[in-house]
Amino acid sequence: MGMVITIDGPAASGKSSVSRELARRLGWQWVSTGAFYRGLAFAALQLQIDLDDVKNLAELTHNPVWSVRMNEDRTRVFFQDQDVTDLIAHEDVGNFASKVSHYPEVRKALLDAQRGCSDGPQGLVAEGRDCGTVVFPKAEAKVYLTAHSANRAARRAAELGLDHEDMVKAQQQRDLQDSTRKVAPMAVPEDALVVDTTTLNLEQVVDKVEQFVRSKVD
Repeated sequence: MGMVITIDGPAASGKSSVSRELARRLGWQWVSTGAFYRGLAFAALQLQIDLDDVKNLAELTHNPVWSVRMNEDRTRVFFQDQDVTDLIAHEDVGNFASKVSHYPEVRKALLDAQRGCSDGPQGLVAEGRDCGTVVFPKAEAKVYLTAHSANRAARRAAELGLDHEDMVKAQQQRDLQDSTRKVAPMAVPEDALVVDTTTLNLEQVVDKVEQFVRSKVD
């Protein structure tokens, strides 16, 4: 396993933007581990697999009909060799992903693929909801981003072109699901740098995170 930096936090806290820019500055690879759950949920829906059918969902994690590929701009998901990255960004897919992520069998089945992203000569910046607590518990540096709920909802609504009030409700439900699930709940990793991004722009957040990371890995 190569050197790993983890960036966790709730939806729309800035994880993807910060991790992508941090990886660019470091010359490392980056991955959004949430893409594995979104990809799995999307594939299950396309194949008409019941999202309560844990056995078939766990088996689907190893099915080559879908795949996750690291990329400099986005973590891309393919289904039947078609790039469905834009499709899995929809909020309903995110809710389905949150549901399947509750199953211990599914989380365990995806761990090897997620951890495999750190193979290779480059370091890895991994972002998600349990990267520093479960996926890469021995990461060299851990970061947790957060922001006020209304601020995060406004960001997400603008990004997806959705109604702000609807997004607040959807986000609150998602946060509750992710933080209260029995297996690998979203939590602040031990020894993590916690950054509230509510009043900071992207550059300010990345500067703060980069300074912390370099103090750990240089």
